[in-house]
Amino acid sequence: MKEETVDKIRGVVRDCVSKHLYSSAIFFADKIVLHDLRFRYLAAKCLKELKEWDQCLLMLGEAKIDEHGNILNLKDCHVMDLDKDGEDHEINISSAIFFLGGKAYEALENRTQALQWYKAAVKADPLCYEALECLIDNHMLTCEEEIHLSHTPFKTTLICWHAKLNTTISVVNTKSALKCTLVLLATAMELGHSNELYLMACNLVRDYPQKALSWFAVGCYYYCIKKYDQSWRYFSKVTSLDGTFLPARLGHGNAFAAQEEGDQAMPSFHTAARLFPGCHLPTLYIGMEYMRTHSYKLAEQFFLQAKKICPSDPLVYNELGVVAYHMKENKKAVCWFEKTLAHVPSSFGEMWEPTVVNLAHALRKLKRYNEAIHLPFKG
Repeated sequence: MKEETVDKIRGVVRDCVSKHLYSSAIFFADKIVLHDLRFRYLAAKCLKELKEWDQCLLMLGEAKIDEHGNILNLKDCHVMDLDKDGEDHEINISSAIFFLGGKAYEALENRTQALQWYKAAVKADPLCYEALECLIDNHMLTCEEEIHLSHTPFKTTLICWHAKLNTTISVVNTKSALKCTLVLLATAMELGHSNELYLMACNLVRDYPQKALSWFAVGCYYYCIKKYDQSWRYFSKVTSLDGTFLPARLGHGNAFAAQEEGDQAMPSFHTAARLFPGCHLPTLYIGMEYMRTHSYKLAEQFFLQAKKICPSDPLVYNELGVVAYHMKENKKAVCWFEKTLAHVPSSFGEMWEPTVVNLAHALRKLKRYNEAIHLPFKG
């Protein structure tokens, strides 16, 4: 095909995309994908907009990527050949292709492949913030993997700091504002401010009826006023809108747990643990359910697993202390309760008073009466 003809088709494709005529864009881009890889990417983007995920992956081409995000071989897609063409201020085309492939695999609920493609996107170009955001926000990495990723290469560390800063101060940006709203919802629930939750839920449903977060707010309100039947129904609606919305999956399970319906709660927590291996909360809640049914050994196993995923959460150590106390392993219980208080970021507040009391009881069982008597006054 002549270069002049290719240029004309490129112009047609750009025009179709600007007018959201994605099927037309795909038709014309398909004519020149062999001449310009960037238009193969553009055609794949159009297929993404049409939610044709299998066709999107087919357009991107086959790539074999290992669990660390290393590209082992590329078939029908020589994206690395374009690395040398990218400018310092541009996102590498190979990174964009791997990111789009990750989104496609995630939409097809193949999170293992999605994880590998996202890692490949970050390795191809650390400035691809979207790929890093998917890895972090969707809890696809363990703590060790996050640390490893943030150290190789150096630029990724800068992106991590930028992500934190962006979420903190960029309230003008709608996406960041919605993230802040999630924190507000969690805070209002913890404080039991049902009126505030009601107002936020009404405003969100009115302004963003298509957003999963809006219906999550409704579920939070019903959970706060202890109408758990309505609560889990709205949490279920959220997961149908966005399967990667972790708080809704946890809320769904907790709504059943609050009604002592462990058989219903467990599948929600297990699904969350499978989908979000980098988050320790589903595993922690599974342990809590086993402890509620007096299955202490099983509970301890899940608490230890949660500790491995997130060794800085004091609640994990507290639950390990409680389960050790129930198994009459008082020395171990004292150790876990002391670790709990050591991980509390500030002075002992009201939330951690039960831990201090539990520690005192464990010391009493060991006949360390003097320590047990004076310990609660530290709270």
